[in-house]
Amino acid sequence: QGQLVESGGGLVQPGGSLRLTCTALESTLRYYAAGWFRQAPGKEREGVSCISNTDDTSGPSEQYADSVKGRFTVSRDNAKNTVYLQMNSLKPEDTGVYYCASAPYCGHGWKTRPYDSWGQGTQVTVSP
Repeated sequence: QGQLVESGGGLVQPGGSLRLTCTALESTLRYYAAGWFRQAPGKEREGVSCISNTDDTSGPSEQYADSVKGRFTVSRDNAKNTVYLQMNSLKPEDTGVYYCASAPYCGHGWKTRPYDSWGQGTQVTVSP
């Protein structure tokens, strides 16, 4: 899997929305699962969501951290080699650098398993 590039971060007020984009520059992301992670200042990186590759029927196609369930939605557009993270009802605690990463599958250990490729990250700041 080649280089991943995130975009779409920015400054937003609490309650606002952002859509993050993760695009693979060289390889075909459609054959890989894609995870979204975030890291706040002074905190460890945490898993936010994972979306399975198109052919993986072994488990749920989309998984979320409890802290974002009902607010965030992960999706993919295989024709554009892109994965999205729609973030609604944003809270200050959602602030951090958001990364996307690729892996063969999500599975139950999606938050902690090794991922093959990582993007450089995009900053999300939720503040009045």
